[in-house]
Amino acid sequence: MCGIVGVISESPVNQLVYDSLLLLQHRGQDAAGIATANGNTFHMHKANGMVRDVFRTRNMRSLPGTSGIGEVRYPTAGSSRNEEEAQPFYVNAPFGIILAHNGNLTNWRELKEELFGVDRRHINTNSDTEVLLNVFAHELQRASASEPAREAMLFAAVSGVHRRGRGSYAIVSLVAGFGLLGFRDPFGIRPLCIGRRQSESGVDWMMASESVALDGTGFEFIRDVAPGEAIFIDFEGNVHAKQCAESTSLNVCLFELVYLARPDSILDGVVVYDARLRMGTISPKRYCENYQSTLASTS
Repeated sequence: MCGIVGVISESPVNQLVYDSLLLLQHRGQDAAGIATANGNTFHMHKANGMVRDVFRTRNMRSLPGTSGIGEVRYPTAGSSRNEEEAQPFYVNAPFGIILAHNGNLTNWRELKEELFGVDRRHINTNSDTEVLLNVFAHELQRASASEPAREAMLFAAVSGVHRRGRGSYAIVSLVAGFGLLGFRDPFGIRPLCIGRRQSESGVDWMMASESVALDGTGFEFIRDVAPGEAIFIDFEGNVHAKQCAESTSLNVCLFELVYLARPDSILDGVVVYDARLRMGTISPKRYCENYQSTLASTS
């Protein structure tokens, strides 16, 4: 699994994204990446390793801009040794998109073939994130032909991703000239939340995998992104939200509460530490009852 973060601000965000990734480091230690937008120009640095090892002073200086996304990677698809599979990923059309993804696209092989044979898009790695990015890019290209408003284009593209994609995905993405987009799969398997911070220059917005990234950087937790929902924040700080899936239900991965998330995080209204305490209380009792029942049936 991975940890992802996206920020829209009135001031430079490279240090803020870096600090957020440190707070999410427990979600992935194999690779890290940050991409920022300075006007319509993207800047990106990513490599294998921990956050503190990947980003030196010279790397941080090369990441100007007041919006950005970042990711820490724990590879469950592709190769942990291939730096080309570190995130975020970039595609130049339509508009210019950078994207980071937490989850597993279970039908990525079929989609990869479909992207090449039907959509005429080339995938250069074995990363399901690159597949997901190109599916989103293709759907956005289609939506731009019929939807005049920026938010309508993006929401239509997200609906297309929901129709074609299978599996778990929480996404943060920057679209050149548009803003920051975040969305979850229709089952809400992977977490994503949104927060706000009042600064001297205005209001800053952040979307992140866990609430600890908000708490540790001075953001106020607003809410979790709903399953199937997309939230778009333009570069002026205006927030737009829409449910983009036809059918949704909340089915959070149990492993988030058991292992992946930090104990002080709140996932979909559940305090992770409290959940683990309750697991420790209930599970041994049920285990003993099941064990005694098994012994009785075999004696």
